Amino acid sequence: MLSLHGAKIGETCTNRKEVDDMKRTIILIITLSFLVLYAGVALGQDLIIFPAQGQSNEQMEKDKYDCYQWAKQQTAFDPMQQPQATEPPPKQEAKQGGVARGAARGAAVGAVVGEIADDDPGKGAASGAAAGALIGGMRRRDQRRQQQQAEQQRAQEQAAAYEAKRNEYNRAYSACLEGKGYTVK
Repeated sequence: MLSLHGAKIGETCTNRKEVDDMKRTIILIITLSFLVLYAGVALGQDLIIFPAQGQSNEQMEKDKYDCYQWAKQQTAFDPMQQPQATEPPPKQEAKQGGVARGAARGAAVGAVVGEIADDDPGKGAASGAAAGALIGGMRRRDQRRQQQQAEQQRAQEQAAAYEAKRNEYNRAYSACLEGKGYTVK
């Protein structure tokens, strides 16, 4: 069974920090997977270069290196560097005590309503506490889901940005080689 941070996948984590750490680790793995996938696609789209003017292999290698240097300088992108996944932005901590805070507020409101409605503030407080705890828990869960979605979107944006830079580099590299008399496809 797969284990991250001491908690096995499929088992219930009792520590909120363990759950958050596990989610961050999974998102980081997804981000790296996207980058590796896009890097593999980009490398699979390597250019085919034909010496249209009868250039020697030695001259072609020199020209390819010169164009690599030029395209790298023009685009600020080096295809020889492994794509780097950046750490996700620091997690914005959800307000602690969402369930407890909701329960306390619900109990206070329930006690007042219970006193007014049927002279039983204890029963009203209990009902209010249950409803408040439910609402507090739902708010906290929504915050976590929104954060996960933001982290996934960030990973996709990083992969798309990498691919765009790689395409820009390929255009510059091709233009340089074509200027030196090569056919590039």
